[in-house]
Amino acid sequence: MTQQAPHPMTPQDCLVAIMVAVSASDENIRTAELVKIQSAVNMLPVFADYDIDRINRVSSVVFDLFEQEDGLDALFGLTRENLPERLYETAYALACDVAAADGNLAETELRLLEEIRYELNVDRLHAAAIERGARARHVV
Repeated sequence: MTQQAPHPMTPQDCLVAIMVAVSASDENIRTAELVKIQSAVNMLPVFADYDIDRINRVSSVVFDLFEQEDGLDALFGLTRENLPERLYETAYALACDVAAADGNLAETELRLLEEIRYELNVDRLHAAAIERGARARHVV
């Protein structure tokens, strides 16, 4: 029997993977971050036809990649391969929202946000506006 190649990630899977990666980056996935991911998937138009059950599968892929030496590079490769460029800023905005969800930005989260910004080629001025919006939405 031949083994079938795994189905590529959908653009929505890529967005979920980026959110999960930011949440897991400090090795402490907080409830507020999980709620933010769930809320984004439930409410945003980009996820209108998304099967919410895929979140667990995508999360497993992210966790498996994080256990590998070049896992982050692999995650970015999958993202660039399967996420349309028009959604790069959306991915960054979702990442910022997850990072800000618990009101505490760890150094590892900040570094990952910087890497996402670089890997997805998000313009610095646009990134600053996205970051400011995330901060404003999560002020306590």
